[in-house]
Amino acid sequence: MFFNETHEMIRKLARDFAQKELTNEILDTVEETGIFPNEIQEKMAKAGFFGIKIPKALGGAGGDHRAYVAVMEEVARVSGVASLYVSSPNSLCGGPILLSGNDQQIEKYLKPIVTGTKKLAFALTEPGAGSDAGGMTTTAVDMGDYYCLNGRKTFITMAPLCDYAVVYAKTDMNRGTKGISAFIVDLKAAGVSLGKAEHKMGLIGCATSDIILEDVKVPKEDLLGELNRGFINAMKTLDVGRLGVAAQSIGVAQGALDEAIKYAKERKQFGRRIADFQAIGFMIADMATKLEAAKLLVYQAAEKMDNKQNATKEASMAKFFASEICNEICGKAVQIHGGYGFIKEYKVERMYRDCRVFTIYEGTSQVQQMVISGLLLKK
Repeated sequence: MFFNETHEMIRKLARDFAQKELTNEILDTVEETGIFPNEIQEKMAKAGFFGIKIPKALGGAGGDHRAYVAVMEEVARVSGVASLYVSSPNSLCGGPILLSGNDQQIEKYLKPIVTGTKKLAFALTEPGAGSDAGGMTTTAVDMGDYYCLNGRKTFITMAPLCDYAVVYAKTDMNRGTKGISAFIVDLKAAGVSLGKAEHKMGLIGCATSDIILEDVKVPKEDLLGELNRGFINAMKTLDVGRLGVAAQSIGVAQGALDEAIKYAKERKQFGRRIADFQAIGFMIADMATKLEAAKLLVYQAAEKMDNKQNATKEASMAKFFASEICNEICGKAVQIHGGYGFIKEYKVERMYRDCRVFTIYEGTSQVQQMVISGLLLKK
């Protein structure tokens, strides 16, 4: 219905890769060390995952949004944190440059992140401006030959691992969201420092930290897009970002459902499989049905994007529903495992922790409700 033969070939490639490379041994080591192996990142780049939806002319694989969803879903089915490395260059990090970058910026920044030779972060959130991006206080002052940036960004995924960041800052303090511009900032530039890597509940293996900017000189050529049009760039980027989180959500949810079904068939109590108890069977039926509904929302949003249609509402609906359902499914998977679901040796324990942030980052569920209701009820 939504996927053609090419999409299914890409899905199989991603599924085979995830099953072969993302072994239990490797994922357990990632949990213990907090480090995701560079060699697997290199293999993902060579497989074309980092540029799956980036045009071939720009160094990518030339796939569409449905191809991106298929890859994200299959990788997340095995490892939520691994899917972050796939999402980043295709979504929040590559997206702003793909939308607004000039030829020089695409050559210098986009192509290297597609090949995996460089990493770039998306820096929008601030300590006092999370859901309210327009309330940011980071400033960029025109100094003639350069812009001088001051401020602090927080919860920036992959910041400690990155070479550059797309930083959003106020260039006109009196215009609210219409006074925000986007800049590509070298994280090794004078005045840039990083906070400590946060100790997170889940998605261990992809460091998150603050980015602190103190009188940072950003050359004029690193203004991304038009002056005071950065907020539009950020919101368009987040449409694709929300599609990515939705794809992560259905992937992790499928992985949790797989584990729940497997365990229910193997585990015996009172002389029979727990799968034969109606309470467990109905729970699994409920999980599978809601997951199927979530998948349809995600696929619909991706198809609409591929048809060059406005998919803001559909992307928000997909992100909202899929992330909430993923949390519900992972919770039930833990419940089906009983006490074992609380033990780290079982996959559902990690999935339960990993998915909790899906309803929070790239727009909380409540923000998605605001977006959806705002579009439906606008005058």
